[in-house]
Amino acid sequence: MKSLVAYFSAEGNTAKVAKEFAEKEGADVFEIVPEIPYSKADINYLNPVSRCNREQIGGKDVPVSGKIENFDEYDTVYIGFPIWYGQAPRVIHTFALGYDWTGKTVHAFATSGGSGVGKTAEKLSPSLKGAASVDARVVKDASEINE
Repeated sequence: MKSLVAYFSAEGNTAKVAKEFAEKEGADVFEIVPEIPYSKADINYLNPVSRCNREQIGGKDVPVSGKIENFDEYDTVYIGFPIWYGQAPRVIHTFALGYDWTGKTVHAFATSGGSGVGKTAEKLSPSLKGAASVDARVVKDASEINE
């Protein structure tokens, strides 16, 4: 079986960590891209009506471009993202709902400028129906993902 690193990166930090980790582990990589890309204004967390805030608070689906071919070949999936409101961005939930996670081990890793991981694994688990296990941690670089 194979490993996959799937990631969403709003400002490039998570992308850097995900790509470094995938290369180190010999894992395949998939970038989670929203159908409507985020602008800088969309991810202005200080603006209560910015897109990211409306999506998180409203629990909205955020459609994703592209699909992972042969997802059933992966037994371990690493999912990377920035922390938004103490959890995964809504685009991660929408991405996750598009696949059968039965029996897969999921390791979520989040990049953050200061927030902790909170209840990320608990809040993400319902979108990963059937996963054998789900854990989450905040990382600063690729070396911290599999500690």
